[in-house]
Amino acid sequence: MATLRVIQRQRLADHARVQGERLHAALRELQRRYPLIGDVRGLGLMQGLELVKEDKVPDPRSVALLLEGTRRRGVLVGKGGLWGNVLRIAPPLTITPAQIDELVAALDASFAELPRA
Repeated sequence: MATLRVIQRQRLADHARVQGERLHAALRELQRRYPLIGDVRGLGLMQGLELVKEDKVPDPRSVALLLEGTRRRGVLVGKGGLWGNVLRIAPPLTITPAQIDELVAALDASFAELPRA
């Protein structure tokens, strides 16, 4: 019950919605820059980036490289999807705009260093 009171008192559901919209928009911008991102989907702060090759075939190898790249930059993301080709992003409800910027910058730098197909 104490946890629920904190969520209500700090309006974390509203915060998650607002910051989730910010995160989703930033991920859509990455999608425009990196054709490897076939889809951006999610709700609130739970977001996923589906990575696909040019022919829309799932690309789990790039996910593995991105996981390593973001880890080196101090950002941990997960992977999922039936073929292991989805980056899972689920930051805490208390994430700040600056932390979202740091997450997106780590993703951007990691995408930029991927070998070209």
